[in-house]
Parts: sequence; structure tokens; C-alpha cells
Amino acid sequence: MKRRDGVLLKSLDPFVEIIPYIMEKRSDAQNFSKHVFCVDPIDAYIAEKRQQGHKFSYLHFFIAAYVRLIHERPQLNRFIMNSRIYQRNNIYVSMAIKHSLRSDDDETTVKFEFTGKENIFEVAEIIDRVIAEAKAEKDNSDTDKLTSLLMSMPGIVKKILVKIIKGLDQINLLPASIIKVSPFHTTLFFTYLKSINTNYIYHHLYDFGTTGLFVALGKTVRLPMVEGDQVVVKKCCQIGYTMDERICDGLYFSKTLRLLERYIENPHLLEKRPEEKAK
Repeated sequence: MKRRDGVLLKSLDPFVEIIPYIMEKRSDAQNFSKHVFCVDPIDAYIAEKRQQGHKFSYLHFFIAAYVRLIHERPQLNRFIMNSRIYQRNNIYVSMAIKHSLRSDDDETTVKFEFTGKENIFEVAEIIDRVIAEAKAEKDNSDTDKLTSLLMSMPGIVKKILVKIIKGLDQINLLPASIIKVSPFHTTLFFTYLKSINTNYIYHHLYDFGTTGLFVALGKTVRLPMVEGDQVVVKKCCQIGYTMDERICDGLYFSKTLRLLERYIENPHLLEKRPEEKAK
């Protein structure tokens, strides 16, 4: 049975294919990595763009960078379902947002869809539009409606329905309408902890859904860094990564992080579409 959100990958290396049978759960296969970098180039870029009328933030920059990375490094957009490896059709980024910064205010999730061909201006437009719509709807988004419907059922019915949903997902029969609104069926889950002035974390992966990568961006801190033969104190950010090791190997991921550092050092690269960059 074909999936609605991905294509089954065939003719893979036998060792790659057997790993999901050995590590059946995503939580069995999660690895953790920390990334520390100086944010001076990002700050300078955001200040420059704001002078030009673009209200960019770290949120816009990093989601644009990850969308570009996933486009250029497509193994990051793989997922495992029922021990089989799929390539996702599009690029999706989920994140939780609060309607305000009050601690007692409600939280919801949003899910951004990208083709991978967007530049940073187009990514920012999609992010701002989806978040604005979610905040305007407040408790009336498709995700919230589905959650509210499930939670309105008696306890035993909730358990049965969730088991049915998980079972349908396993055999590729989960309706496209549920996959579309589910934040757990996504390429990457982004946790923007910097917005609440909190340090990075290593977030667990969910066994439900298809998320293979969790990114938690922490607040900026001043850290000692080596430049040449000197130790200098720089304004830095720290990111905690949690990844499903079944979707790509360590070498592939390390090369991906090196590519990310290119975009951190020169954010202007994200202003061109991928095809424009190749010319």
C-alpha cells in the first residue's frame, strides 16, 4: 500500500535496510548532538535586513537554513514506518507556539510546508502567514479541532481511537487529512527556546508519526571560543539535535552541519533559490 506522504525507497544497501528491523522504534534509534556557533554574522544580517524593511528573526533564518539543508541533503527527509524507509514528498517543519508569552496562555502547534526551492524571503512569508492564522483562529485550527474531538471522548474510546490511528499509520492507511494536520508527521520539529530565553535541550523523538529530526535552539550566551592562537569571548547560540540514526549515517549528518555553518557565516546565500545558486 502506497503512503500519502512519502515514497518507499528500494534498492538500498542491505545493511541500511536491515537497521529499522533491528531498531524498530524511533526512540531506540535516537542520537544526540550539540552545535555551538558564533552569532555575529546572523545578528549583522538581521540588522541589515531590518533596515531594508524585512522583519527577520532567528526563527526565520534557521528555518530557512534547515529548509535549504533538507533540500540539498535529502536523506534528512527520510522516515521509517513499519521498519521500511520512505522519502518524504515535501519538506515540513512543525513547532509549538503560544498565543502570548503569558505562562498560563494556551499552546498550539503549527506546521509549515515547503518545496525546498524557497529563498529566505519566501520562507519568512510562509512562517509569518501560518503563525498569524494560528493565532487568529485560537483553538480553532485543524490540529486543535482534531485534538479537541479526540479529548471529548470517554477515556476508553480515546485509547481505542489512538490505537486505531497508530495502526492505520503502520499499514499506510492513515487518511491524508490527518497526516496533513498532524505535527508528528513532519520532517523536522523545531523548538524555538531562544524566544523564551531558555537554554537548548535534547528533545526526545516521538514513536508516533514520522519525525526524524528534533532541533532545539537555545538562547544566546557569551562563551569562550578559540580564534587562531587566542581565546576570545563571543556571543553564541547552542542547538541540541536529536536525530533518528536510521535515516542517515554519521558522516552524512556531519557534512550537513558543515554546510549549515556556511549559511551561518554567510546568510546572504539563502537569498537565492537553489537553482539560482547553481548557475
